Amino acid sequence: MTYINKTRLTVRYAETDMMGIVHHSRYYPWFEQARTDYLKESGFKYSELEKRGFMIPVTETQCKYIRGLTYEDEILVTCRIEKMTVARIEFFYEIFKLPEMEKVSEGRTKHGVVDGGFRPVNAKKVFPDVWEKMASMV
Repeated sequence: MTYINKTRLTVRYAETDMMGIVHHSRYYPWFEQARTDYLKESGFKYSELEKRGFMIPVTETQCKYIRGLTYEDEILVTCRIEKMTVARIEFFYEIFKLPEMEKVSEGRTKHGVVDGGFRPVNAKKVFPDVWEKMASMV
């Protein structure tokens, strides 16, 4: 069964532009927050992964803006793993305005699994405990 993490946030004034709309650059920190929450749910913190000597840097991003958001809007950011191999992970996100659950955005981030020297590693071999838990959530 695919696990979908849900993160609730409130749009801050600093996230809006002169038009009063959330600036397009703010969606990626929201994706990051949802992804971090997802990873915690899979049984580890990203900081723990780094302590083990590994990272999952972003290699590609995409975001579709459907409707603008404004200051103090309540939002729900969902996150799930769309694809996963031993060396790559692709997350999919949707952002909904609450309470209507109106979809306002969707996006993806792709990540490589690397060691401290940014060399690709086989996640299944290097941290099988994390791999198994995440694979069960896809």
